[in-house]
Amino acid sequence: MTDAQTLNTNQKPHRLHNFCAGPASLPTEVLLKAQAEMLDWHGKGVSVMEMSHRSKDYVEVAQQAEQSLRRLMDIPDNYKVLFLQGGATLQFSAIPLNLLDDGQQQGVADYLTTGAWSTKAIKEAKRYADLGLGQINEVATSKAGNFITVPPVSEWQMSESAQYFHYCANETIHGVQMFEPPQVDAPLIADMSSCILSEPVDVSKFGLIYAGAQKNIGPAGLVIVIVRDDLIGKASAWCPSLLDYANQANKDSMLNTPATYSWYLAGLVFEWLEAQGGLEAMAKLNRQKAELLYKTIDSTDFYHNNVDPQYRSIMNVPFTLKDASLDAQFLAEAEQAGLLNLKGHRDVGGMRASIYNAVSLESVQALCDFMSEFAHNNS
Repeated sequence: MTDAQTLNTNQKPHRLHNFCAGPASLPTEVLLKAQAEMLDWHGKGVSVMEMSHRSKDYVEVAQQAEQSLRRLMDIPDNYKVLFLQGGATLQFSAIPLNLLDDGQQQGVADYLTTGAWSTKAIKEAKRYADLGLGQINEVATSKAGNFITVPPVSEWQMSESAQYFHYCANETIHGVQMFEPPQVDAPLIADMSSCILSEPVDVSKFGLIYAGAQKNIGPAGLVIVIVRDDLIGKASAWCPSLLDYANQANKDSMLNTPATYSWYLAGLVFEWLEAQGGLEAMAKLNRQKAELLYKTIDSTDFYHNNVDPQYRSIMNVPFTLKDASLDAQFLAEAEQAGLLNLKGHRDVGGMRASIYNAVSLESVQALCDFMSEFAHNNS
């Protein structure tokens, strides 16, 4: 037997506290199940990675994953769930190509800018507007204030008859989260990459929800699009076949070979979430984790989070040290303590703790204990 064949799978895995913004921590239980099924899935003698995506076995894997997600989010029947490639960033192009110009009229789309990702989304959409596909209207932006809040609704400059309204529900980099969807007349489009499945969402309020998998869903390489039926079949003639939601929906997300292993692992995560009690239970735990971390930050002037309190993210918590010269020491000692990936994004600096569903309360407590001790030792 090889070393791999004699591996003791009962041995406790060496797992540290991972606060990476993405690709992010996955539930240990999910990884152990995937490990057990790696070489021989359900007695079939092959890995899921080696199956044809059109085989009966894999189609069942895909269908079970979709049904589990539908249960978790209570997705209405008049919505399609697509498991696509290219990450959420590719949807920055797919959305205007599918919704801005339906061949009958060139429309206008409203975009709210609250951070780095919504900035990237509107920049990409404007490329198509510049080519004559339609118009892109920036409703409001909080850029002047360094993206620490959401512009007041009273300042929004809305279009009279927009094809859609786009916003980012949670800005991963800046730590700004909108907990309630905007009240608008146009179909509401939400980038939920870093907050999907963290709490219940009324899907019926949205025209389309999209989310990259690598934060709360599974490994990188997959994006999920939840789109209302009436928004399908309106793609511009410029839209590539693989980005056309109608084409993907008609082929059950298998117009080409999908990200099969990412899809399979996403299904395992959905099953795990259901076993935890669903999104109500996750919301309670996530708020408990966030409150603990923000309390640690706010209890001393050694740390600071400058996000407007009403928009503080429960998924991504950026913070700075009072003395930035201690940043490198903080990160080095944190890593020695088993606290990984706490360096803030280069656009913001400082630190950032991403505390997605798979990050346990124990991990957040370990971080808070370390932060308190580090502040005491370096004050």
